Amino acid sequence: MTSQRDEADTPRSDSQTMSAAFRDLIRGAGQHELWLQLGWQDIKQRYRRSTLGPLWITIATGVMALALGLLYSMLFQLPLADFLPHVTVGLIIWGFIAGCIKDGANVFIENEGLIKQLPSALSVHVYRLVWRQALFLAHNLVIWVALLAVFRINVGWEVLLAIPAMLLIVVNGVWVTMLFGIIATRFRDVAPLLESLVQLLFYITPIVWTTHTLREQGGQVAERARIAEINPLYHYLEIVRAPMIGQDLAAYHWGIVAVITVVGLFATAAIMRQWRFRVSYWV
Repeated sequence: MTSQRDEADTPRSDSQTMSAAFRDLIRGAGQHELWLQLGWQDIKQRYRRSTLGPLWITIATGVMALALGLLYSMLFQLPLADFLPHVTVGLIIWGFIAGCIKDGANVFIENEGLIKQLPSALSVHVYRLVWRQALFLAHNLVIWVALLAVFRINVGWEVLLAIPAMLLIVVNGVWVTMLFGIIATRFRDVAPLLESLVQLLFYITPIVWTTHTLREQGGQVAERARIAEINPLYHYLEIVRAPMIGQDLAAYHWGIVAVITVVGLFATAAIMRQWRFRVSYWV
């Protein structure tokens, strides 16, 4: 045990480089057959012996969206045909983001056995989790298709912008999962803290409310609507939600998301450079 601790504390110049961190991400992506299969097995295992199987994901999200949409549309006196798509798409994207944050905090702890026994890149476990969350997201998109038919939402070619937006969110899911996974493995109090933080972020992110409604009220209320701009998750939601429900999208949302993505990737690479090889000793 002492020798293992000494090895963990010994500086490793070859591993502690930015290039080594990015090589881990590239190597993990190259092992796609492994994490694709593991992620799909997670879905099958979760809904084993269930009649509806993964459809429960769609049903649960649809019921939640309908309940919140009906409630808050009455409270805010908003047309259901406009507000329900806003809430629904927001919940769908939020499910992916929240899953990467909360499940990402435990991604290495839950894969302790594989980390110690399987000679693979550390990022394989991250890709597995993000792939699983992407499958959940794909299931929930069925609800959006149903809304387009029911409310006859007019979407033009701009809806295609949702595709690169989702890909960008998936890329962010990778660095978020890796970043919080390493930190939460080292400091075990981080995981429950993230649980509470995600719950708080849900209420301060425009999912069951809209910035447009606040701006229409004018005065100090309209000024408070600008506070939402500080929340980075607002911009992530907008680049996907606006094209999907036929709303105009300001270009600055893309700029903010792009900057956060680049900063996040390099911050995660720095954390990986410093702590990546110690994860197997912490789990």
